[in-house]
Amino acid sequence: MKLFQVRKGQFVYYKNELHRVYSVKAMYRQSVHLMRLRDLTQHLSSAAEVEKYHPKELDSFIFNKNVYTLSKDRKAEEGDFILITNPNPDYLDHYSLNEIEVVATVENKGVITNKSNGIRHHEYLLMVPGRHEHSNPIEYRDIQNMDESNLKEQSDVNNDMLPTIGDVYRKNDQDDLMEAMVVGIKGNMIFLGGGLELPDEDLMNTEKWEFLYNLLDK
Repeated sequence: MKLFQVRKGQFVYYKNELHRVYSVKAMYRQSVHLMRLRDLTQHLSSAAEVEKYHPKELDSFIFNKNVYTLSKDRKAEEGDFILITNPNPDYLDHYSLNEIEVVATVENKGVITNKSNGIRHHEYLLMVPGRHEHSNPIEYRDIQNMDESNLKEQSDVNNDMLPTIGDVYRKNDQDDLMEAMVVGIKGNMIFLGGGLELPDEDLMNTEKWEFLYNLLDK
């Protein structure tokens, strides 16, 4: 549904893509400040240009070039991403609706995040890397009825998701922590620091590798 009252934290579709509202400044014509989840870029819109979406279990979406599925199957563990869907912060905590944080410590009643927020287990959905076979992809509001211009935009999005020089990735499928930067690309082969070489589809597999940031953005 179209929104004429927008509040911080809502998930919304803007230009067919999933965003999170991070600020609303009513005095401006484009009063809604958005963060596009797939690449964390910022955008401006009016309330009439966005459409609200309420995330739920088994929804899957792209966050910072990685695919995640929302789950309640287990409690979060250290290093997991969580989506805060039912915020009830204490006076010392500072978090709001649909914020995404990383778990630093796990306790009986909840978790402590990397931002020093104490979040109870019933306040979040776990973001599990990868797309569950029964998940509901939500990164686009309507992908089936795209016209040719939208399909070109979709192709551009897919190209944006591919590794680029300076991208730093973390290995997920081993016990020892390892991070590596993309230092070269030749066709479908990706060259990482330390002499690693692998196909781009392996690096884009979120069960094996997690995109962290691009060195040029730092």
